[in-house]
Amino acid sequence: MITFQEAEIRSNIIKALAHPMRLMIVDLLREGEKLFSEINGAFQFDKSTVSKHLTVLKEAGIVASRKDRHDTIYSLEVPCVTDFFGCVTAVIENNVRRQQICLCKR
Repeated sequence: MITFQEAEIRSNIIKALAHPMRLMIVDLLREGEKLFSEINGAFQFDKSTVSKHLTVLKEAGIVASRKDRHDTIYSLEVPCVTDFFGCVTAVIENNVRRQQICLCKR
């Protein structure tokens, strides 16, 4: 069993992912490095909103950044974080199956 401290660390990382826009940013970075201007262009939000979400992901150790002349390049610090999406999808599919079984029993 993990310790409370380990659970708290994991929880903080999961919390950083717990926003639709941040999940979309991680998914976008799955394709590889992106300039801030590319990431910002993928969303219809102001720059400061996109920047704040990138900061949350960076502080959690999910995203890395480096300067490039007039822009910042972002990448996934640990690309396996996207494996988590497959697990979430499996939970969704399982929930749908359980709901279908309940509906069929009526």
